Amino acid sequence: MSISAMEKPLGKVFTSDYQFTIPSFQRAYTWQAENVAQLVSDLQDACTNPGSPYFLGSLILVRDGSTRYQVIDGQQRLISLSIIISVLRELETDPDLIDSLNELILEPGDKLRGIKAQPRLKLRERDTDFFRMYVQEGDLEGLFDLRDGDIESNAQRNIAVNTRQVFDELAKMEDHDRRRFASYLVNEVTLVIVTTDDLAGAHRIFDVMNMRGVPLTASDVFKAKSVAAISPAARTVYATRWDEIMDPLGDDSQLLEEFFSDLHLIVSHKAVCTQLLEGFRNDVLKPYVRNQNVISFIDDVLAPYANAWLIIGRPTDANLPDDVVGQLVALGDYQTTDWKPVAMWALVNSIRNLGSADARVFSKTGTHTGGIAAGGKNGEDLQLHDMARLHDVLAALERVTGVDSLNRQGPLYRRTRSASAIRDLERGYTLQQIRGFLITDDDRRSALAHLRGELQTSPAMKRLLLIRANEQQAGLRITRPRSLNAVAIMPEQVTAGSSFADWPEAVRDHWANRIGNLALSQANERQLAPLASYEERRDRMLLSASSRRFPLTAQLADIAQCTPQTLQFRQDETIRLIADHWNIRYDAERTDLSTVSEEFLARKTEAKTPTSKRVTIMQILEAGLLIPGETLVWDRPRKGERWVATVTAEGRLRMDDGQEYASPTAAARAVGGSSAGLTVWKRTSNGQKLSDVWKAYRLRKR
Repeated sequence: MSISAMEKPLGKVFTSDYQFTIPSFQRAYTWQAENVAQLVSDLQDACTNPGSPYFLGSLILVRDGSTRYQVIDGQQRLISLSIIISVLRELETDPDLIDSLNELILEPGDKLRGIKAQPRLKLRERDTDFFRMYVQEGDLEGLFDLRDGDIESNAQRNIAVNTRQVFDELAKMEDHDRRRFASYLVNEVTLVIVTTDDLAGAHRIFDVMNMRGVPLTASDVFKAKSVAAISPAARTVYATRWDEIMDPLGDDSQLLEEFFSDLHLIVSHKAVCTQLLEGFRNDVLKPYVRNQNVISFIDDVLAPYANAWLIIGRPTDANLPDDVVGQLVALGDYQTTDWKPVAMWALVNSIRNLGSADARVFSKTGTHTGGIAAGGKNGEDLQLHDMARLHDVLAALERVTGVDSLNRQGPLYRRTRSASAIRDLERGYTLQQIRGFLITDDDRRSALAHLRGELQTSPAMKRLLLIRANEQQAGLRITRPRSLNAVAIMPEQVTAGSSFADWPEAVRDHWANRIGNLALSQANERQLAPLASYEERRDRMLLSASSRRFPLTAQLADIAQCTPQTLQFRQDETIRLIADHWNIRYDAERTDLSTVSEEFLARKTEAKTPTSKRVTIMQILEAGLLIPGETLVWDRPRKGERWVATVTAEGRLRMDDGQEYASPTAAARAVGGSSAGLTVWKRTSNGQKLSDVWKAYRLRKR
């Protein structure tokens, strides 16, 4: 077995030297929007320091020919990097740079060298065509127009969601900054390429690289630095004290880095710390070392904040009032974690003895609650004070976290908000004066626009929104069952025998991805999939008593027949409840944003930069890029099929049989079974693809 290892920049990895294939036995693409957003944010930070390479880990490959390699480890990063490059290509206007970016993900081929044109990365069979068509070949407009029901696998769903996330982040950048980012990505982001010619050997390499050896954690490094600065007489005592504080946090190096990164933000008020070891030493430890006061850091900073971190991780076990526990549970619903520093600060500044070794922080002892966190039977109760302030801070924090999540703000924006909030809290400002808690009218309108339209968000966020609406309706925190899902009342795929089959296609298309069509239930989509009628689906949703705890779900029992008006009522009620919960219902002019039209909100929240939000036919008409009455055609010469659609003044496509559809994708799916609607439809006037028309609209602000 031969092994080679070499560090290479990305520009030397995505070349003709490597044709990557992800074998069928590998797991699917699992990265979530937060993972890829964090990668983009980290790279944006890193590219501000040109000349400092960014190491992205290793790839473990099995050689399967002269340039063909199976990817044993690293496929998540390769797919995510391909998405980033595809978005950079989509946003680029310089033809030379477009060609350069294109060649990073598509091999152009070379007949003289015997290299065929093909994508540089081939996914597992189930997902490879989807990834090739939408990401590698660049049909991002078609991807943005897809509905959830058009997507066949979780991996494809992650690809679609993450591409939207990357597009929204990179589109905010100025052209010159984005080009600098692209140059840094290609030239200074590096990977270690480990290759072997034996599959078993590759797995052994993977095991060795991931299992053997115990590298120093951030805690180990900071402990050594801190303890060394303590007088010899107290050194042993405080080395033990450090271990007692940190042991309950566990030994997961990534989680420890997250803790110290959050602690760095709290102390330094800096949103970004690209080099944690250096940044924490300089910004946090150095002043204590210089003043010979490291003991104070351990007792008064490290200890209370470590306990605050533990409380946030398992609030239901903490010795805190039920209402505070409920607020922390609500914050824990979010997939983002940038709220944690503010919550930690609030707890530390509301519990006098949170850093005491004798404090009884938890009522239950778990696997990682020894040492300082446990307190023991004879420990002291937590000394709470200024509880009204704690409630107000946590409520304001949950509000901005919810609005920012709904508006899909990136990690840097959210951490900047947290740093600003902590700075103002330490200055003693009132909540109304704290900039980090400020929600503007633009924020309100944007959030309501997202709620009123199609929910392009994760299942977890849909579930969270419904929980907020139900608890607002109930006026209290509702105990949740272990399994709780946001499920569709009307399925996206409606069969001929369904009670929803009589609804016009355009109406079904309108409601498929809106919050009015969702309810909380212990049942999941897999259990509901075989059920076609409203009555069957309703009864399955209500089967468990735990589902009936939620008032908006329980209401279904009184609804004998579901109509579009039913979903509209639920839509309006749910949005009003969420808007009231976050206090975003009214703008400064006291306009009720939960009742204004979607078109009003869309105009008021017109983005200053392109976004991945689904573009409607009406928006294209209003921009003058299509005109009412013009015709579109989809030819399938091999099948002898031809469909013609007419653009209506109401923003729909009317087929020859009179059926109307709200989007090109819906029309293509209905008549030909294809979800590639923007690619297949062409204008009869000039042969232009609708995907090009949609792209011209999306990028018109640039």
